[in-house]
Amino acid sequence: MQQYRPILNSIAAQQSTLLRRLTDWSKINSFTENPAGVAMQIDAISKVAANLGGEMKILNLPPWIGIDARGVEKENPVGPALSVIKRPDAPLHVFLCIHADTVYPKNFPAEVRGEKLFGPGVADAKGGLVVMLAALEALEQSPFASRIGWEMLVNPDEEIGSPSSADLFTQAASRNDFGLLFEPALPDGALVDRRKGSGHFSLIVRGKSAHAGRDFASGRSALVAAADAVLKLHALNSARVTVNIGSIDGGGPANVVPDLAIVRINCRTTEIEDEMLLRNGFDQVVAELNQRDGITAELHGKFAAPPKILSPANQALLDSAVIAARDLGMNIATRPSGGTCDGNRLAKMGLPNIDSLGVVGGNLHSPDEYMEIPSLVHRAQIATLLLLRLAEKS
Repeated sequence: MQQYRPILNSIAAQQSTLLRRLTDWSKINSFTENPAGVAMQIDAISKVAANLGGEMKILNLPPWIGIDARGVEKENPVGPALSVIKRPDAPLHVFLCIHADTVYPKNFPAEVRGEKLFGPGVADAKGGLVVMLAALEALEQSPFASRIGWEMLVNPDEEIGSPSSADLFTQAASRNDFGLLFEPALPDGALVDRRKGSGHFSLIVRGKSAHAGRDFASGRSALVAAADAVLKLHALNSARVTVNIGSIDGGGPANVVPDLAIVRINCRTTEIEDEMLLRNGFDQVVAELNQRDGITAELHGKFAAPPKILSPANQALLDSAVIAARDLGMNIATRPSGGTCDGNRLAKMGLPNIDSLGVVGGNLHSPDEYMEIPSLVHRAQIATLLLLRLAEKS
């Protein structure tokens, strides 16, 4: 540990700088569906990343395909991604990643209250951006930097399942030995060891409109059919899978039989085979709708992230992080999470990874999202010590 102390102490001296950086970034509205705002966030990150050296690229990504309010496929633009690759010829290669996008369509002010910073995305995952860059800055100032090559990716679409950046993860997994991702830690600082899988679907139900007074009997209500389907979809919930009905879009004036309804669905899986079980259940619901007089239905979407299973390689990497934290005087546990992230996708591709090295915080995706200010330094020190030890062994 002694040879690492000066590097780790230099991180501790930067807490005010790191907090100021995070506060400034939280003022940038980088909602996934605000590509211009995401581009502003990527630009701010690139100004810091430029000091690290390496080959830096701003990558324009293809649009993602969604279902609009009319039940029609629509192309949706995303912001750019940021890629930096340094020392690709080193004996060991690490992939570091976190997303720039958030779920906040409105601006919420960042505010310090005691030892916590409240604001949009301060934990998920702008705090992780600050931690990742601080760890790379510390690595580059160390005598061990030449032994490890690294690739950094900041993607713009994780909050919607990374549909536009998926190919970037496939490429990165093929040229790196392990991954470090900076999603927020669990509220007590624990690292995530296993994650559920996730899928996003849209069930489009079409019927026949009619005057609700003069000609009600000739109408076929898409909303009623969708409501019946929702009850059947909800019945698929079990100890292993969850099916959440996020919204039902459709309808209009109360005196018109509605001819369109769109059910937005998110589901979570525990095991790989759960995807097929849910698919079969969805297909049965759709088939039953299509047997109804005057009703047609179709399902759009896919499983964006498979369950992340705790492999021996992932366990070894987690153990290294837990030991690094303990040597820094922090006792952290590992536990499963129902949330998904890009670590799920990397694990499917065979790349061992830790995906919760970001800040400690809570109330994610809410107006009360916060991060614990001391964790900026603590998590950067854990990631740095992990990198230094891996570099020294290479």
